[in-house]
Amino acid sequence: MDFRIFTEPQQGASYDDLLTVAQTAERLGFDGFFRSDHYLVMGKGDGMPGPSDAWTSLAGLARETSRIRLGTLVSSVTYRSPGILAIQVAQVDAMSGGRAELGLGAGWYEKEHLAYAIPFPAKRFGLLEEQLEIVTGLWSTPVGEHYNFSGEHYSLVESPALPKPVQSQVPLIVGGGGMTKTPALAARFATEYNTGFGPFDEMAPRIERLRNACEDIGRDLASLVVSMPGTTAVGATAAEAERRASAIGQSVDRMRAAGGFAGTASEVIDRIGRLGELGITRIYFQIMDLHDLDHLDFLAREVVPHVG
Repeated sequence: MDFRIFTEPQQGASYDDLLTVAQTAERLGFDGFFRSDHYLVMGKGDGMPGPSDAWTSLAGLARETSRIRLGTLVSSVTYRSPGILAIQVAQVDAMSGGRAELGLGAGWYEKEHLAYAIPFPAKRFGLLEEQLEIVTGLWSTPVGEHYNFSGEHYSLVESPALPKPVQSQVPLIVGGGGMTKTPALAARFATEYNTGFGPFDEMAPRIERLRNACEDIGRDLASLVVSMPGTTAVGATAAEAERRASAIGQSVDRMRAAGGFAGTASEVIDRIGRLGELGITRIYFQIMDLHDLDHLDFLAREVVPHVG
């Protein structure tokens, strides 16, 4: 089991805030620092100092960290053309010495698209399928050869397919609770399937749908990392966990019901152990209060070392 820190900067975070959390997560031994890719605050919060671009900030973090994996959960296909996305990720991969990972999804938050003049087509799964094929195709085209693609949504003609990532295969994350399309795309393209948020009893059916999708194309489920995110508020006591939940406008009970990692260390360790029995081998702790660095330290000392 490995553990990553997952942040939501659209709720209000400067680059310096992200840098502090990423460097703290690296120092504490977490495997990865991931961020959402959104341009508008959701729910409570003022979003100050304003939205930040995911791949721009990850490029900065690539130069100011040395070990931790860096990526998105998840970039929307509506934000960038697939050719530009492939270039951006390849550059961050080079800038980090081969530590970039790409989470890619169909997008869902129409309001942010309206706010920043980003087209938001009603049907987006076709865009996602073609972007996954194009990005992986560009990266895998041998140097000196050209890549061509003709689809319903995109066409590439004689692309030099440069630059290349440092990694021979940039990890590609596809996920969510979709019944058929998402598992099929994950089985076909991904190195990691992320179950998406949800209560415990939804996880086994989601993984079973992924297993079936893998079997349909002759892929071994074991070749995929299966991961899960969860909003996190953990403390040495129930009162401390409740304080952390309250600080982000939540309650421990509500977070538990939604599938989050909330409560005392022993409670969260037990929950992660049960997820491991389902085949989940990677956890994304969604940290909403980026100024509570003691929370990260507590997770690193009192939770992570005690999960088998």
